[in-house]
Amino acid sequence: MNIPALINFVGRGAGLRPLAACGLLLLGACAVGPDYERPSMDVGAGYKEAMSATQGGAAGGPGPAPAAAPGWLPARPRDAALRGDWWQLFNDPVLDGLMDTLQNSNLGIAQAEAQYRQAQALLQSARSGFFPTVGASASATRSGGGNGGGSSVSVGGNSTDNQYTLSGNVSWEADLWGRVRRTVESSRAGLQASAADVATTRLSMQSTLAQTYFNLRVMDAEQRLLQQTVDAYERSLTMTQNRYQAGVAAQSDVAVSRTQLENTRTQLLALDWQRAQLEHAIAVLLGQTPSSFALNTAQILGTVPVIPVGLPSQLLERRPDVAAAERRAAEANAQIGVAQAAWFPDLTLSAQGGFRSGQWAQWLTAPARFWSLGPALALTLFDGGARQAQVEQARASYDAQAAGYRQTVLTALREVEDYLVQLHVLGQEQVTQGRALASARESLRLTQNQYEAGLIDYLSVVQVETTALSTERAALQLTADRLVASVQLIAALGGGWEAGLAGVDEGAASGQ
Repeated sequence: MNIPALINFVGRGAGLRPLAACGLLLLGACAVGPDYERPSMDVGAGYKEAMSATQGGAAGGPGPAPAAAPGWLPARPRDAALRGDWWQLFNDPVLDGLMDTLQNSNLGIAQAEAQYRQAQALLQSARSGFFPTVGASASATRSGGGNGGGSSVSVGGNSTDNQYTLSGNVSWEADLWGRVRRTVESSRAGLQASAADVATTRLSMQSTLAQTYFNLRVMDAEQRLLQQTVDAYERSLTMTQNRYQAGVAAQSDVAVSRTQLENTRTQLLALDWQRAQLEHAIAVLLGQTPSSFALNTAQILGTVPVIPVGLPSQLLERRPDVAAAERRAAEANAQIGVAQAAWFPDLTLSAQGGFRSGQWAQWLTAPARFWSLGPALALTLFDGGARQAQVEQARASYDAQAAGYRQTVLTALREVEDYLVQLHVLGQEQVTQGRALASARESLRLTQNQYEAGLIDYLSVVQVETTALSTERAALQLTADRLVASVQLIAALGGGWEAGLAGVDEGAASGQ
């Protein structure tokens, strides 16, 4: 059946044929503007630092580096992929409890979720353009004026009229050029970007909490080390004073021993305010006032887990900030079609009907009814270049968002490369630091034996003790650096988030 015959078949009444023709025209229309394609980006086949570490040796190093567990491995299919609860890799029940509180109480996450609900409302508002607008009105007016020489004469020279009206109207703008469809497409992409923003904020808060927590736990270990050192120095001072009273040691040995003790006490006191500040930071992350939160000291010191590392191309799906940047490029692309649709005429179909009468008793009677039905075309003929400027603005906005997306991808690749090499080299440093620590402890033992035998003065012991303490603290700091770097690598890999879990129902969001 050809189109004219189909129009005659659908709208057998003369009044319905224009509506049928407009409906068929709408079905055959296409949305103006470019269809979206993800901006192209070459991310490479693998990570450079991953390959360098696999081959052994640090990148740019003068020679072979000490072997060490890299703290990560190439990700196999789904069995080795990161999960959303990535912090459980550290096997720390206290950290697990803090993360549970963070999900429900962090104000940054609450703000991002509120912005997501705002994007949902904007999408619903855009979808409303697919549907007609229905309205109703009722009015009662009384008017009068002088007769002015008219043919009818009223009492007192004045005429009065009553008018009672009840009407309903339906108006629908046909989406011939896809303006509404492009608007919905743009709002849907904005909603998906907002969902990815929520995931980005959540991952950032989780990463910050984990890093702060591990720094605090390492500081607890450092406090225990310094307290043990203070206890040992107190015993050394007592022993040195006894030797001085016995005439075996010089008074300078007592002064050096006391100086060493007080310096170590000062270092221990400095850790108190540093730990308190870390505790306050955790309280704010959990949405609590610092005065109402306390985290007891514990012997827990996390170990660096093995982190599955995938391919660079997987960052496009597993980094929420990358997904958000890509969705904003899609949002800007759809706005080009919205701007271009302004060049074409708008078709509005409207209908109105109701009752109008000058007498209340005859208001809702057949003679008082009225109706109207018809289409209207509207086209702007001249606007001084406003529409062209809007199109150019939309295209420039898309170019900016596409460049921002590519920059976000490059930043994500750099972060992964940075943390891969950092985690690998820190593992090598920890091996050599372990050897240095063992040597420092042995040297301290031998030096103390020599001093007790009267072979050396106490100043020699102090120098070795200072070196041993510095080596112990350096080893603890390396542990903290490795834990923090592992958290940063997990966050750089997306923390187990996937683009398909962005929180948007594609079928519902499409309005179909």
